Amino acid sequence: MEQSIHIFVTSDIHGYVLPLTYANNEKADLGLAKTAALIKENMSNNLNTFLIDNGDLIQGTPLTYYHAKTEQSDVNPMVHVLNELNYDAAIVGNHEFNYGLPYLYKTIEESKLPWLSANIVHQGSEKPVFGQPYVIKTFECGIKVALLGLTTQYIPNWENPNHIKGLSFLDAVETAKKWVPYLRSKSDVMIVSYHGGFERDLRTGKPTEMLTKENQAYQLCMEVEGIDVLLTGHQHRLLEGEVNGATIIMPGTQGTELGYVEINVHGEGDSWKVKKKEAKLISVSDYEPDQQVLDLIQPYESETQKWLDQALGQVDGDMTITDPMLTRLADHPFIEFINKVQMEAAGVDISSTALFDDHSKGFSEHITMRDIVSNYVYPNTLKVIEITGRDMKDALERSASYFSVNEEGDPIINPAFSIPKPQHYNYDMWEGIHYVIDLAKPIGHRIVSLMNKGKPIENDSLYEVVMNNYRAGGGGDYPMFKGKRVVKDIPIDMSELMANYILKRGTIQATCDHNWRVEISSFF
Repeated sequence: MEQSIHIFVTSDIHGYVLPLTYANNEKADLGLAKTAALIKENMSNNLNTFLIDNGDLIQGTPLTYYHAKTEQSDVNPMVHVLNELNYDAAIVGNHEFNYGLPYLYKTIEESKLPWLSANIVHQGSEKPVFGQPYVIKTFECGIKVALLGLTTQYIPNWENPNHIKGLSFLDAVETAKKWVPYLRSKSDVMIVSYHGGFERDLRTGKPTEMLTKENQAYQLCMEVEGIDVLLTGHQHRLLEGEVNGATIIMPGTQGTELGYVEINVHGEGDSWKVKKKEAKLISVSDYEPDQQVLDLIQPYESETQKWLDQALGQVDGDMTITDPMLTRLADHPFIEFINKVQMEAAGVDISSTALFDDHSKGFSEHITMRDIVSNYVYPNTLKVIEITGRDMKDALERSASYFSVNEEGDPIINPAFSIPKPQHYNYDMWEGIHYVIDLAKPIGHRIVSLMNKGKPIENDSLYEVVMNNYRAGGGGDYPMFKGKRVVKDIPIDMSELMANYILKRGTIQATCDHNWRVEISSFF
C-alpha cells in the first residue's frame, strides 16, 4: 500500500505576521498571514500532514518587541497564530532567548504545541530544559513519524548571560547521534528539525564559513545515520535538495516561502519503508493574507502602530542614509549618533556599533519610534568591557576584512560577509579613537593608523569600550572580546536608550567628527 506524508515548515519568521515593512508600512510579500493561506490550502488538499516551525519566531519586529516590553499580560501574538493554525511543533531558536527566560517560559506555556530542543539542557544534567526533545506523530494509516528538535549550540557566544543562566548547549551532532537511533526504532520516518544552517557547500563539501559549530547541518547529514529529512534555518537561505541521502530544506525568512517535503512510503501494518522524497519551496507571493489571521492579530497590531507613531524629537542637520556602502566607508552622522548614545549611557569615551543591514535609512527631520526600531532592529543591551590596544587593533582588522577591492580598484563587500547570508552587522565603526583602514594592504594588516587622544594606541594599554552585548560576548567572530572583564552592564534595550536620549534633548544635532575613514593608497 502506498501512502504520502506531507511536511510543511516555516522558519525564521522573526515576528512578521502582516504583509508589510514596518519602516514605512508598505505592502510586502511576506508574513505569517500570507503563509497561513498557503498552509491552509495545501493541508486541506492532503492527508497525513505535519506542520512545524523551525525557530526564531518571537523576535524581530515592532509587533513582537512591543508585546515583550509592554503587553505581556496578553498571549504572545506569534503563539496565538501558531495555535490557531494547529502547528504540530516548534523548535527553539537562538532569538527565542532575546527577551529572557521568564518571557520564553510564558510563551511556551501559552502554546498548544510542544517546543522541542534536545540539546538545550539544564546545567549538570542531560535533562532537556523545554520538556520533550522529540514528538512522534502516528497517522490513521499507522505510519509513525518522529521529529527531533535541535538548536544551534553557539547561543552562549551571543546571548546575554542572564537570559540563559543555568542552561547548557550541547553539541547538536552528538545529541542527534544519541537520539536518532532510538527514534528510528520507534518510527517509520525520521525528521530532524535543526535551527541551524550549513557550514559547507552542499555539492562540494568545502567549508563556506569558519567551522565554529554555529552551523552543523552538513555534518548532521554526513555523520548521523537514519535521517530521512533535515529541516534547517538560521541562515535565512532558500535551499532544497539532498545531502548524503537526507532530504534538506531551508525556507528563508519572514514567511516569504513555505517549505514542503513530500515523503512516499510503502507498506502495511507495522512495516513501512520510505520509497521517495521530494523537497520544494512554495512562494507566498501569489496568495492573499488569510483573513482569520488578520482578524486575530489586529488588536496587537493596532496598539503597536500607535506606539510606532509616537513623536520623539527632531534632527538639526542631515542624518539620512542614502548609500549604505558609503556609510561604511567614512564616518556618518547617524553612526556617530548611535555611538554617542552608547557612550553617554555607559559613561565612557570609546564606543563601537554597526549599521545592521542595508535597509536602514537613518533619521529624517522628524523622529518617531518607528524610525528607531526600523534602524536598530535587535533588542541589544550594552556592556563596557576592558580590552587591550592589541584587542582593539585585532577587532578593527576583523572589521576591515569586510571589504574587498574589485578589478577597477573600487571597494566591494568581501563575499565572506555576504555568503551564505549578509552579515553587515559584523562590520563595526568606532567613535572616540582615530583610525584609517587601507584596503590596498592585505587582510590582517589594513589598520595603518590608530590613535587615542592624539597618541598611538599601545598594545599593552587598557581601554574601556562600550558595545552591544552580542559583540561583547565575541559574537560575529570577535574572539578578542570574549571573556574580557565586564566593567559595566547596562541592561536597557538600545531602542529605549535611543528614545530617551532624543526625548531628553528634543532636538539632536547631526554631527560628524570624521574620526575614521577607509582609503585605498594604491592598487595593482
